[in-house]
Amino acid sequence: MLGPGCYEMDTAIDLSDASKALDLSHIRFQLIRLEDTITFHLIERVQFPLNRTIYMPGALQLPDTGLSFLDWMLQGQERLHSMVRRYQSPDEYPFFPQVLETPILKPLDYPRILHPNSVNVNEKLKRSYTEHILPAACTRFEREDRGEGQENYGSAGTCDVACLQALSRRVHFGKFVAEAKFRQESERFTRLILAEDRAGIAAAITDDKVEKKVLERLGLKAKTYGTDPALGATGPGKINVDAVVAMYKVGERQIDGRGLTQHQDHVIPLTKEVEVEYLMQRLDHITPRSNGS
Repeated sequence: MLGPGCYEMDTAIDLSDASKALDLSHIRFQLIRLEDTITFHLIERVQFPLNRTIYMPGALQLPDTGLSFLDWMLQGQERLHSMVRRYQSPDEYPFFPQVLETPILKPLDYPRILHPNSVNVNEKLKRSYTEHILPAACTRFEREDRGEGQENYGSAGTCDVACLQALSRRVHFGKFVAEAKFRQESERFTRLILAEDRAGIAAAITDDKVEKKVLERLGLKAKTYGTDPALGATGPGKINVDAVVAMYKVGERQIDGRGLTQHQDHVIPLTKEVEVEYLMQRLDHITPRSNGS
């Protein structure tokens, strides 16, 4: 990165100061600011049709690749941003780590904040975004996709990249939450980790009251940010408020008309997965596991 947080309007934590980066009140404020970023990006995205074509590998003729248009755009931006240190920041995680290049700027001196780990749920996040979040949020136009000559594929893809990168940052900020909680209750979490008790870890990091407040706050933000002040509450909203709230919680979808099944790949469940899997690696290179692995 050019400097801590230069890519987003939501920077609040100084990642050069480990004590601030792991202060739960600072982390909470950062997550609230990320809600703003994600909501604004999604409002920009839903002014365009879903445009499923841009998520289909090989659907558009692209130079020297069979990738989807979205993946091609993501790769290009991540390659460029890696050259200016974006992915050296401990709060940034690429969707395509294989395309990252050596930065042209000297590295920033970040302190060690997180334990070394390999947790990255971006592939699940991208699938959730294209298959569940966007179809629920985008306006349904009374026409078929008219192709690249008439649809705003470039504009939609540009908005998608911004949405996905903000969502990724939000989800992977769960590592900071997990590290802060581990340091607060090291004995408790060490016991759960050594027992490989993922359910116990998930229960220990879950606060239902906080999650309820998050969903209520999201609904209020989506309604407020999506309302034209000149028209007030009587005017048409810019975004489906229910879809924004659903983006964060455990979702349900219908399977072959036989009922509903939960899918755990929305923001809050994915953040919990990041926290749990980070903690499961928290003792690696420190102490052997109870099973000898």
